[in-house]
Amino acid sequence: MRELKSTNGQAGFTLVELMVAMGITLVLVIGTLSVFDSATRANEAGTQLANMNQNLRAGMNLMVRDLMQTGQGIPTGGIPTPNAGGAAPMNRPGKMPPGTLTFPITYTFMPAVIPGAGLGANDVNTLSVPTDILTILYADANLPLVSTVAPPNSQWVVLAANGSTMTVDASNPITGAGVNNPIAKGDIVMITCPQGSRIQTVTDINGQVITFANGAGDDFKFNQRGAANGSVMDLIATCGAPQPPTPSPYTAVRLNMFTYYLDTTARARIPRLMRQYNFQRARAVAEVIENLQISFDLVGGVGNQVDQKTVPAGQTENQIRKINLFMAGRSDQQFSKNQQYFRNSFETQVSLRSLSFFDKYN
Repeated sequence: MRELKSTNGQAGFTLVELMVAMGITLVLVIGTLSVFDSATRANEAGTQLANMNQNLRAGMNLMVRDLMQTGQGIPTGGIPTPNAGGAAPMNRPGKMPPGTLTFPITYTFMPAVIPGAGLGANDVNTLSVPTDILTILYADANLPLVSTVAPPNSQWVVLAANGSTMTVDASNPITGAGVNNPIAKGDIVMITCPQGSRIQTVTDINGQVITFANGAGDDFKFNQRGAANGSVMDLIATCGAPQPPTPSPYTAVRLNMFTYYLDTTARARIPRLMRQYNFQRARAVAEVIENLQISFDLVGGVGNQVDQKTVPAGQTENQIRKINLFMAGRSDQQFSKNQQYFRNSFETQVSLRSLSFFDKYN
């Protein structure tokens, strides 16, 4: 009888079992990678959205803060400016060098709000529509140029007879150590006497003496003493130019002029919201802002005009009571999933309290 020999079975997987295991593993790996990819894209989207909204918020908040002060300390109706015979156009901030933009030739008074519909950046490769600029003006409360003691115990400010210089009383230092934000070249000064006010550009400072040269250094062209109307010489002709010890009738205050506009020249495809003080170098306050639109609500004797890009015929900038701001921005990079930008926009309305003041007792 033949003896049967048993064979030992070898452990392992069948081909079917191997394919099933590989399929399950592949599903798990794909799921894990999908979750990781989704988390990465969610983080990317969250970061870009946060940066975009922060840029919009920062730009809008700064504009609103400045607009809330617009017109503060400015005479009702604005400040007379050089005009008529012998007057050259006055330069407007917003583009460099000075003279690229000018204030309207019809201006005989400098208002607290100067519209600029369509004067901003218009880069078809970066921006979808022409943009606006906005210039505002208000008094600088941080550095009054008058002494706390009235004449004759001290002088307020003393004007030279030819209007070229102004001397500030020594009791009120305007330069040197300990003076916060001292007077500097390029500053704007409003000089006032009981009969009116005029605006001048600081071209030099020597101790307590401020120079208003006509020509070099006067980026605005405010110091046109040869103009037929609106120059500082009109003020001197009315109020005189008494010298110490005769009390001076003049007071003065520094003005802040800020201009907001979009710039597309510094970095390709990265439009920036710029804030320019007088004619100093403009500073970027928000990046990737691709639209700035500004309109105005005006009060009139017959009917109120709302949402106006420019001042309607027969009305003036001094009738502006509200400013409507629209600001649109996008992410600084395209979303990797669809190669598209995230976009958002902010819109607000600011009431100009200082322009709404009415003295019913005067």
